[in-house]
Amino acid sequence: MTLSNLRGKTALVTGSNDGLGLAIAERLAKEGCRIVLHGLAPEESMAEKVSELRGAFDVEAFYVQCDLLPGHDPDPAGALVDRAVARAGPIDILVNNAVVRHFDAVERLPLQQWNDSLAINLTAAFRAIQQVIPSMRARRWGRIFNMTSVYGARAAPNRVDYVTTKTAIVGLTRAVALECLEDGITCNALCPGSVLTPSIDARIDALMREQGLEREAAVTAFLKGKQPNGQLVDAADVAEMVVYLCGPAARQITGVVMPIDGGWLAS
Repeated sequence: MTLSNLRGKTALVTGSNDGLGLAIAERLAKEGCRIVLHGLAPEESMAEKVSELRGAFDVEAFYVQCDLLPGHDPDPAGALVDRAVARAGPIDILVNNAVVRHFDAVERLPLQQWNDSLAINLTAAFRAIQQVIPSMRARRWGRIFNMTSVYGARAAPNRVDYVTTKTAIVGLTRAVALECLEDGITCNALCPGSVLTPSIDARIDALMREQGLEREAAVTAFLKGKQPNGQLVDAADVAEMVVYLCGPAARQITGVVMPIDGGWLAS
């Protein structure tokens, strides 16, 4: 059963070669969206996944490899959108999901890691939004999603770059939402708790090895002080929220932070 009339819309999901981004892309494909995946993986390694999307959902699907860190290209996110549009047409749905995480005390965090976090977690989202808004305005419809975090609402030690960028992305979301109120465009921030992705799975596996825990105990230890329901968030639940917020019932929802966190923010 579909929840919205998205067939024929084009969605660009950054950071979508696996994990949460891929789950969102797959759910949008199920709704009939043309999909542009993005990541660092070589294009040939994503050919099978692109083919699977096309075959499973009868949609067009593409993959764009792009490093969002400025290097030889000073505006990589702008270039990503340009390449996505060249392959798939104007973007109707933008999901800014690409992220980098570092773990270090504030006085020890290397300046390069700080700059990398700003570039990927914040500037790339800003530039992608800048690039897609004109065509969304022309078509009087658009949906923009920025991935924040519980750490965009509360701090944690040894996460200074992540906390800073995820807090800033909330401000970006609200500012964009207000600028687009009369254009048929909504902009919202998604605030997942700990989502079961390959990176989180690796951290749980590390707890199992280091502390000799069974998986259930390792998950409990990982979530201690976090999600009070004691459960990891399923990526599919976040993807369902994206689809809902694209639908007609959510057309008045804009500029909000939507928690999908098992009660973490409420605790």
